[in-house]
Amino acid sequence: MINLILPNLRNAVITSVVLTLAVFWFTTQGQIGGQEIVITKYLHVLSSVMWVGLLWYFNFVQIPSMPKIPDEQKPAISKVIAPTALFWFRWAAMATILTGLFLAYISGYLIDSITLAEGSRTIGIGMWLGAIMAFNVWFVIWPNQKRALGIVETTPELKAKSARTAMLFSRTNMILSVPMLFCMVGQQNGVVW
Repeated sequence: MINLILPNLRNAVITSVVLTLAVFWFTTQGQIGGQEIVITKYLHVLSSVMWVGLLWYFNFVQIPSMPKIPDEQKPAISKVIAPTALFWFRWAAMATILTGLFLAYISGYLIDSITLAEGSRTIGIGMWLGAIMAFNVWFVIWPNQKRALGIVETTPELKAKSARTAMLFSRTNMILSVPMLFCMVGQQNGVVW
C-alpha cells in the first residue's frame, strides 16, 4: 500500500484529498449543506500556503543558493526546477485571490473589506496586500522570470536585468507576505479595526 501511495505524487495527493474528505465527513457528522464557507476558507488557506511557501522557498533557499551552485549545474535549476516552481507559484497566487474574493463575497464582507470600512480594515488591508502581491507575480515576476530563465529569448543584458527585477519584486512580495499573513490571521482572531 505504501509503495503505491508515497512514491507517486498523484497518488499521494489523491490520498490526501480522500483523508481530508473523511475528516470533513467525520467532523460534520455527514451533514452536507451550508458548508460552502468552510470549504472555501479551506481552499483559500490551502492555496495560500502553497503560494507563500513557494515565495519563501524562492527567497530563503533558491535565490541565496544560486551564487553557490557551479555554473555547469545551474541549468538543472533554471531549466527544470524554477519553471515548475513558478508554474505552481503563479497559479497558487491566482487560486488564493479567487478563493479569497469568493470567501469575502459569500461571507458578506467583500465591499467593506475592499473599502477598508470599520470592522473590516484588518482583512481589507490583508486583501489589498495579497492583491498587490498577485499583481507582482503575474505582471512583473513571471514576465521577467521568462526572460531570466531563457523561456523567452532575449539579450544577455536584458536577461540579467530581468533576473534582478524578478528578484526585487519577489523580495518585495516576501516583505509584504508577513503583514499580509498577520492581517489574515488577525481578522480570524479578533484583531479587528
